[in-house]
Amino acid sequence: MRQLEQAEVEQASPGYHDDKDAVLKRLRRIEGQIRGLQRLVQEDQYCIDVLTQVGATTKALQAVAMQLLEGHLEHCVREAMAAGGDVSRNKVAEAAQAVERLLRT
Repeated sequence: MRQLEQAEVEQASPGYHDDKDAVLKRLRRIEGQIRGLQRLVQEDQYCIDVLTQVGATTKALQAVAMQLLEGHLEHCVREAMAAGGDVSRNKVAEAAQAVERLLRT
């Protein structure tokens, strides 16, 4: 297998490319949930009802994040690992930082 250059790995299509329509569909659904939250607040709905919907929206966003992370690992990181050297070390570090950011939220 030939070694991939840094530029080739960085220019590759994103890991979610094949699932782009599904990701967009999920994000549109979440957008609807956000509009629903705005409506609940506008209508002075009960706090617990609003919090329940915030929790559901948060879980939906987390599911999208996990789908994107999985795609990144399967596609982008795997290609970088094939390239080896600094390319693979940098991509693994980048993925680890992304996981760290997700865990902080």
